[in-house]
Amino acid sequence: MMRKNPWFVLFFLGILFFGLIGITMFFSTFIEFGENEPIARLKHHNSVLALDLKGVIFDSEKFLKKLNKYRDEKEVKGLLVRITSPGGAVGPAEEIYRALAQFKEKTKKPIVVYSPSLNASGGYYVSMASDKIVVTKGCLIGSIGVIMEFANLEKLYDWAKVSRYTITSGKFKDSGSEYRAMREDEREYFQSMVNDTYKQFREAVKEGRKIDDETLNKYADGRIMSGAQAVELGFADAVGSQDDAVKILAQLANLKEGDYELFESPKKQPSFLEKIMTGDDAEEEAVSGIASKIISKKISTVLRTNMLNRPLFLMPGVWDDVE
Repeated sequence: MMRKNPWFVLFFLGILFFGLIGITMFFSTFIEFGENEPIARLKHHNSVLALDLKGVIFDSEKFLKKLNKYRDEKEVKGLLVRITSPGGAVGPAEEIYRALAQFKEKTKKPIVVYSPSLNASGGYYVSMASDKIVVTKGCLIGSIGVIMEFANLEKLYDWAKVSRYTITSGKFKDSGSEYRAMREDEREYFQSMVNDTYKQFREAVKEGRKIDDETLNKYADGRIMSGAQAVELGFADAVGSQDDAVKILAQLANLKEGDYELFESPKKQPSFLEKIMTGDDAEEEAVSGIASKIISKKISTVLRTNMLNRPLFLMPGVWDDVE
């Protein structure tokens, strides 16, 4: 009987191995570029869609993607937006606010915001597109304002014997640099931008909450209120739970009690390749990743370096947050 050539066996196993890898990657790519977040079918003819807006708002894509998936579903009769956010960049917050306003205008479906613990700044800006705002008594809400933060590290560079220079095309190109003091014309330049953005925020609150100028002048100064105070002053509508918020939304949508359900969009599922690569270690790696993220954010929060010297409009109250 003829013995098998070991090199032939190794060659065959190699082809088989790489072939399996190729097939796996092909199907993984197919699944990855397909719908990792499939549209779950709404089982009830009267559904209340629940969407979450959590953490610091620096990106609107994730929220808007889910909103656009279900906005035209005939079973969706209203939108519950659960907000737990300290604020964030103005651009994404304004984008979400306008998308919700357009949703309400085009679909004629009501929107209710529910916030159990925190709805500040950019989160509150987003809330202005809703019909009603429901909060808990202890919820921190408000912080109507805009902030830009800078640090002058000139003396630190001198101590470290480090010199920094820039070559620019204009006098404002390096405005906000940390290695020198801010000029007066730069300060006026940034202040005018902050004032303009604050004006937009203030107008959104005035229109969304129907609050008079006198009240706005007194409370739209960046301060935080409790949920109970916000309701008393007109910055929110009711103190209650999520169930209370859903009931209010059902009433606005003219839905009969018991003839509707709360629908939550499914979370993103890992791709086929991700499942193979992570295996049973996925949970452990996730915990480890979150721990690293917490440590990193705690350090940057203590040193307050994460937002310094960036020409960003920030809603005040960008606190540490881990989703």
